[in-house]
Amino acid sequence: MKTILASLIDDFHERQLPELVPRGCQLPSVAGKVDVVIGMRRTGKTYFCFQTIAASLAAGTAKERVLYLNFEDDRLLDFQVKDFQTLLDVYYGKFPQHRDTMCTFFLDEIQRIDHWESFIRRLIDTEKNVRIVLTGSSAKLLSQEIATSLRGRSLSTEIFPYSFSEFLLARGYFPEPPKTFGAQTVSRLRKGAGEYLVVGGFPEVQTLERHLRIEVLQGYLDAVLLRDIIERHKVSNVVALKHLVRHIMSAPGSRLSINKFYHTLKSLSVPCTKNTLYEYLYHLADAYLCYRVPIHTRSEKARTLNPAKVYVIDTGLLQAMSFRNATNRGPLLENLVFMHLRRYGFEVEYVVTQDGFETDFLARHPITGKRLLIQACWDMAEQKTFQRELRGLQGAMRECAIDTGTIVTWDDETDVGGLIHVFPAWKWLLTEPA
Repeated sequence: MKTILASLIDDFHERQLPELVPRGCQLPSVAGKVDVVIGMRRTGKTYFCFQTIAASLAAGTAKERVLYLNFEDDRLLDFQVKDFQTLLDVYYGKFPQHRDTMCTFFLDEIQRIDHWESFIRRLIDTEKNVRIVLTGSSAKLLSQEIATSLRGRSLSTEIFPYSFSEFLLARGYFPEPPKTFGAQTVSRLRKGAGEYLVVGGFPEVQTLERHLRIEVLQGYLDAVLLRDIIERHKVSNVVALKHLVRHIMSAPGSRLSINKFYHTLKSLSVPCTKNTLYEYLYHLADAYLCYRVPIHTRSEKARTLNPAKVYVIDTGLLQAMSFRNATNRGPLLENLVFMHLRRYGFEVEYVVTQDGFETDFLARHPITGKRLLIQACWDMAEQKTFQRELRGLQGAMRECAIDTGTIVTWDDETDVGGLIHVFPAWKWLLTEPA
């Protein structure tokens, strides 16, 4: 193992960092805290680490003061928790002069190593000149394992597929996000938004032909199911799990009743329990594949009885996994709006008013306390549909005591009564939700 680790360290120090699309986030970098970079597989966590390394090198840090190791490298298949000490011995054996200078250790996909947290805790307790950056493809790095093992000594940064702004940069539409909206800029934004809806934001697929993009994205899903769910959680009922995933992918933004889905599986002669389905849904969220949005209510009983709505991490993945009617693009727009809120850290619920109308999103920011009511509606042309969405939003504004509301459409922009603002998606997705 010493020889392998020495070779991997030398390889990293010798090779050039790849060309990078700047991501719209940075590590908080607080002394005494472990930085944790989390997100679904292939969203760009490794390249985000490379971006952080590149910024550090540009500021004058010697590359030898950086240790980067990816634990999904096939040469580390036999790596165990006891080998972490070997890693320290090899690194400081090569660079003993850096014992007294600040070094940064990037440990990529660390969740693959059992009991990794015991080493990290020892490292932060004993090595005062080490900054630690961990990455992983599981929300458990943030929730259970970090919370119980590092006791508040970590800060998390979530990495998602490209936002619309990052997508435009990656595809070469603009050298930086536009701040004015002349006719030429708007035309390019409309075209870019159409591509973003179909292609999605996974970095690797941006330049691929359609058939290759679909194949790669389907491979991402297979990897998540096999490695982050089936193997990690020892799932035995793979058939039921795949039926659940297929159902979620076919109807993003719809309410998922586990009870109804259980009876659907029963009618297909697929054996499964309701508790198992709840576990599988939790595992899918843990792997950052999908997100549950509960109903807005103070009653825990009502929250339990009303099914949550479920959204998927990326519209490109949705397009790759199911056949879609080109005339029913509203759910994809709704998914885009949800993910934009999620990127900015909002906690989201949906609202059903007392007269039975629905508002897609009541978003609250846990730090600023900002509350937003947002409705997603493909266009204003179908007046019956638009009036229903408008009534739902107006009712939610009254019941939640929020003065203004937002309707995100595909290409309409106007104000309704001075309190409800209608934005086209290509403009709204470029700004922080407000």
